[in-house]
Amino acid sequence: MKNILVADVMTRSPITINSDTNLLECAKKMVKKKIGSLLLIHNKRLVGFIAQKDILWALVKRRKEDLEKIRAIDISPKKIATTKPTATIEEALEKMKRLKFETLPVINEGELVGIVTIKDILAFNPEFYPEFGEIEQIRELTNKLNRVKKAKDRKFMHEGICEECGNSDILYNVDGMLICESCKSSR
Repeated sequence: MKNILVADVMTRSPITINSDTNLLECAKKMVKKKIGSLLLIHNKRLVGFIAQKDILWALVKRRKEDLEKIRAIDISPKKIATTKPTATIEEALEKMKRLKFETLPVINEGELVGIVTIKDILAFNPEFYPEFGEIEQIRELTNKLNRVKKAKDRKFMHEGICEECGNSDILYNVDGMLICESCKSSR
């Protein structure tokens, strides 16, 4: 496994779009190609990355009509994690785990040459599946901790899982725990 390179498993023709394309066109291309993200390029150079969640965020913050005015590059992260085609898949996997990413653009001498995804690595070597499960567990736990942190600042939350009994119900913040009405009454 240490001899298998990113170049061996990467997708060599990633779906790209011009960095000045508006968000509506980006969304249409993602739907048409059935993909979750696009690489933004300018003169064969990677200049950005846009995912479905970025477009959803913009849609929530702005009106639908504004999606035609916002350029993809305007909401793309400024720093993009990449890998080289000469990196091993173990190195790429380690970077994905550390950064909690499922995709890494592949850059060679400053130019975009491909993309490597968790699916690419899994299709080639299914024994990595437990490590991807670990990435997903870390992501889910982080999301849960963030939701609980936000919820603890409120007196009551509309609905969720009781931290005491595990039932789904309307939750209340009691002594720093989110608990349902019946657990609250039994205290």
